[in-house]
Order: sequence, then structure tokens, then C-alpha cells
Amino acid sequence: MNTEEPKRYIKCLVAAYLVSGLLYMGWRLGTINMSAPLFSIPLYAAELYGYVSGLLFVLMTYRLSVREAPPPQPGITVDVYVPTYNESIELIRRTLLAAMRLDYPHVTWLLDDGRRESMRALAEELGCRYLTRDNNAHAKAGNLNNALKHSTGEFIAIFDADHAPRKDFLVRTLGYFQDERVAFVQTPQDFFNIDSFNHRLGKKRVWDEQALFFKIIQRGKDALNAAFFCGSCAVIRRSAVARIGGFATETVTEDVHTAIRMHKLGYQSVYHAESLAFGLAPHSIDTYLKQRMRWGMGSMQVFRRERILFGRGLTLGQRLNYLASALFFFEGWQKLVFFLTPPAVFLFGVLPIVSPLNTFLLWFCLYYLLSILVHLELGRGYNSLFLSEQYAMARFFAFMSTSVGLFRRNIPFAVTDKQMSQTGRMWLWLSPLLMVCGVAAASVPVGLYRIHIGTIPLGAGLVTLFWTLMTLGSAVVVAAYAYKHSRNRRTEYRFPLRVPVTLMAGEKTYLGLTSDLSPNGALYIGEAIPNLALGDVVDVAVHLPNLIVRDTAVATFVKASHPASASGMSVGLHFNWSSQGNTGALETFLFGSRLQLEMGGVRETETPPLTRLAEILRREEGKPSIAQSWAAALLMQPLRVGMLPVAIATIEGAAPLLFSSIELDLDAGATLRRPAMDATGKAADQAIRLMPTGRLITPTGDFHLYNFALHGAA
Repeated sequence: MNTEEPKRYIKCLVAAYLVSGLLYMGWRLGTINMSAPLFSIPLYAAELYGYVSGLLFVLMTYRLSVREAPPPQPGITVDVYVPTYNESIELIRRTLLAAMRLDYPHVTWLLDDGRRESMRALAEELGCRYLTRDNNAHAKAGNLNNALKHSTGEFIAIFDADHAPRKDFLVRTLGYFQDERVAFVQTPQDFFNIDSFNHRLGKKRVWDEQALFFKIIQRGKDALNAAFFCGSCAVIRRSAVARIGGFATETVTEDVHTAIRMHKLGYQSVYHAESLAFGLAPHSIDTYLKQRMRWGMGSMQVFRRERILFGRGLTLGQRLNYLASALFFFEGWQKLVFFLTPPAVFLFGVLPIVSPLNTFLLWFCLYYLLSILVHLELGRGYNSLFLSEQYAMARFFAFMSTSVGLFRRNIPFAVTDKQMSQTGRMWLWLSPLLMVCGVAAASVPVGLYRIHIGTIPLGAGLVTLFWTLMTLGSAVVVAAYAYKHSRNRRTEYRFPLRVPVTLMAGEKTYLGLTSDLSPNGALYIGEAIPNLALGDVVDVAVHLPNLIVRDTAVATFVKASHPASASGMSVGLHFNWSSQGNTGALETFLFGSRLQLEMGGVRETETPPLTRLAEILRREEGKPSIAQSWAAALLMQPLRVGMLPVAIATIEGAAPLLFSSIELDLDAGATLRRPAMDATGKAADQAIRLMPTGRLITPTGDFHLYNFALHGAA
């Protein structure tokens, strides 16, 4: 294992942050208003908590592991477990289809704790093993332990019911087990539904609230042999599980608890930081908070049971990493203090800090500016100051409630709901935040009056007003975003993919691209189809890498584009096939890759400020992204492909990019035919020169990418 360390200027930044934090905390100790200790001491404790958390964040992110997957040894036996309780047949079907198509030889098991005949029938239909039991003792951990008794594989890959693995998942993970000390290999939990509550979508960036943990923090933990087993998207050694008596059943977070017990026995863990499986993120605030509460309560239970700080077997690095993860769930108490302190100043007219304003602002601004920069830089672009604060606000009360895990022994296991939310439940989960905001809003007129009459100094009053208004503004954004997701009633996620598609109406074939695509339908944008009406049935061919999926579809809406547009016509399509039909291939293609991000040129990171400044000084140019300008075309090569439907994306300031489902013969030359999108019926043929630029991996094959230059009109 190699490691990645920060650049020299970031090392200097970290050193400045550590020193400034010590100086600030020492100075703040002398500014506590002892005439109001119940008001002032909690504020200092909240700030001290923030500094300690910052130190642990530096520990976890300063040095990151860099791993290259070794090839797996042939002949080892692997069981793939897919545990389920109440998830839908469609969701389980996708995961099983992906699991059964994994490249390395294995046996796939459907572990049904719901005892449903529909699950038994699904397993028989797909040809995988089915296993159930007559009780639900110990929930998921008990289900996995029951499967251990009925299977024999040396290694066990585990996928939650909503996580579809990429076809090379086992090939990319099994090689690490050549080291007999390795107990498990964990990979990131990535998500395909980027319209979830976890995600924020910008024009060219998608931000995931969990990405910082899975893309950065887990790599930092891995550098100290403290990576977590996260219960899904992982492979575990059977003999290691046997040595600890099976998957841990004493807490509601069996994954972290199992990892700690393995680490205590001296086993090694591996974090392979490549997204190899894609699942379903919480779609609404209630499912998001229920999931975080279970994690928090389980973390408290593990902290108490395993005596993280003083129990035997863990290294110092492992102790501090597990402490950091447990301490994170006390964030809710810190946020409550920060939310209520400004209103308390206005309502009671008491300042928690006794210091000249200029002196306070100098210390405060220096320390917090350095803190912000450290978190952004060590987050390597996955962190976001304002978005992180919004999610911290959304979950503060849920995190506060997880503290009971320190004292409560029996906490029921709650399966994350995969169904749509209800608006009433959304407001219930938001009620603690709304009550805090009510107090803050009520304090503003009182505070303005106190500033006016002079009982609160003008400078201190303006600073307090600023933080109060920031709290109110953030709360409005959180509530609006939660409400938006409670209103989302789509039953099927639509992938924003531009895939070539041909429609046949009458005796003629029409070429276009999908604008979005799901197992049940698509939005076609392409050549105009004369006389097509709502409810008409057309033949459909979706051109995937190495595969053409064919069936019929009903036109759910038909819209002719503006005459000046190059898109021709938009047609909503609902596929006619049943779950027994062609959707297996299409589902496999959709749910096992990052294609929607790669094809869309959407990035997950934002360059941190100091890193961006360094790039500007070095005059480095960022990688151009794919513009949202797409067209369908037919590619012709002599003696090679005949007429191959392809997608073309325009990159601003660069050559157009062509997506081909097969690897092309560059020596043969090529002709590109762009079909007419209007009523003229004229198509333009152009000779082109191709230059390969890379490939995009999908479960059915690769999309090959080429820049192309025009030789002239044919």
C-alpha cells in the first residue's frame, strides 16, 4: 500500500490551524462570562468539541491510502449474499441480475428474512440459491449468520438489496486476500439516484453528502489499518468471521461492530477506493434521518460495549479513528448550542463572551478561516462548507437522540425504507428545526429593540443578528429542499443517458437518442416521425455496448420541436415488456456503472480555494467537460460495421466526441451520416478522421470514445 500526502502549502496550512486552534481555545477560556455560566460554558464546550473534531478530521484525512488491486488467484470459492426483508421484487431483481453476472465464479444467495413466496419464485426464475428462516432474530446480522451455516465459500461478498455490483467487482477485490492477514475488503457505497435527498445537483457538479466519507475519510482510515466494514459492497474472509463467532449481533450496526472485533484480533482491513457497486440513496428527509439515527445509536452501543479507548487489541490509530466516528454523532448537541446562543443573547440581553469586539473578531476570524480552509483542502474537493452545514442542521435533533445508545441496551433494527415519502412525515421530522427557527425569529425584534436602547452593544448586536439570520436562511433552504423531495412521486429513477435508439413506424426506421432512460421507458429525441399520435405502438431498438435490446413501446406523449431546433421530435415511450422479458439486459446496463456521470461530464468535486490558486499560479488548465449538446448519427466503415448508430457530444472549444458501442478500425476511414431532423428529409454525409480518447465501462461492454475531425462533405 502506498500513501498520498498533501502538498507542502497544505501542510503549512494544517500546522497554522493546529497552532491557531490551541491559541484561540486558550484565549477563549479567559473570555467566558462567569456571571452567566449556564449560558457561556456550553458555548465554549461546543467550540472545544469543534476543535477536537477538527484534529481527528486531520488525522483521518492527512494521509490517504493508494492501492492497486492485485489479480485474484484462480480456484477460490466465493458466496455472494443478498439479504432482504421487505424490499420490492423489482429492486431485488436488479441486484440479483448484477450479482449473478459477476465475472469471477461464485454462488449467489438470496437471503429472505421476509419469508415471501415471491422471493422464492424470483430466485428460481433467475437460478440463484434461496434461503430463509423461521424467525428474524438479530435482524440482518442473524440473517447473515444463518447463511454461514448453509454455504461453504472461502470468501463472502455482501450486497444490500439495493446495491447492484459492477461485473468486475470480485476481480477487483479478491486479489487482496492473498495476504492471509486481510479479513475484509470494503469498497465505496455509491448511488445511482442522484436526485435523492443525499445529493445536490448543480449545472456541472453533483454533490453527495456521503462522498467525503467514502472517497476520502475511508482512505485515511485505511492508511492506519482502521477502515470500516460497512455491511455492503464488501468481501469478507469466512475464517475471520468464524474466529469472532459470526457477524456481531449485539448492536444495530453489525458492520462496524464486526470490523472492530476483527481489528482487535490483529486482522488487516483493506479499503479499495473504486466505486464498484451502485445503490439507492435515501429519497427523502425521513428515510435519511432514520438511517442516520440507526448508525448513530449503533455507534454509541459499539463505543460502550467494545471500550474503544481502553479495550485491548486496538492500535492507537484505530482507537482514534473509531473515537472520531463515535464523536461525530454528538455534533447535534454542538449545533443546538450554536443555533440557540444568538437568540438567547437577544432574549436575555447577556453576552456569553467578555471581550472587546475587535479582539474577539481578530481571534475568531483567524481560527475559523483556517478551520474552513483545512476542511476544504483535506476534503480534496468532496467537502462543501454551505451544503455540509445545511445537512448538519437537518440532522441535529436526530443526532441528539442517538445519545441514548450509550445507555440503552436493546435498540430495534430499522430497515431503511425504499418507498416514497409522505409529506406529513416530512414535517414531523422537520419540527425540531422549525421550533428552533421559531425561537430565533421571535428573538430578532427583541434583539433590535435591545440594540436600539443600548442594552446590547451595537457591534455585538450586529454580529448576533448576522448569525441569527444565517440560521433562519439555512433552515428555509433545508425545509424547501425536504418539501421538494416529499413531493417527488416518481416510482422509477430515470437515468439521464444519451444512448442511440431507433424507432420503426410503418416501414421506416427513425434514429434518435434517449434523453432519459429507465427499465420501463425512455424519452426519445430525434428524427421526426410523421403522423405519430398519442397511444401509437412503435418498435424500439436500444443500442447498448455489445447488445441491442428490442421490443415495442407505447407513445405516452408526442411533441414536435420548434422548426429551428435540431432535435426533430420528442416522444415519451413506455416499454411493453414484462419483468419476464428483455428488461434483464437493460436493467443490468443501467444499474451497474457510473455512466450517467461520465457521459454527462458531471464532476463530483469542486477544486478547493488554495488548490485552485496554486493551479492558477502554475497556469494549469482544467479538463473540459462534455457540453449538453447532443446529436444522433450513423457511422459507416467499409467492411466493418455497416451503419452503426452513435451519439455525438459537443465539447466547447474542442473536437466533437463520438460514443461508439464497438471499437472502430481507425485505418479504414469512416463516414458520418447525420439524419435530417426536420421535414426536408435530407441527410448529410461527411467523411471524418477518428482519434481515440478512452472508454467508458458499462455492465454490457464499453463505450469507446473518439474525437473526430471533418474531412469534408460527401
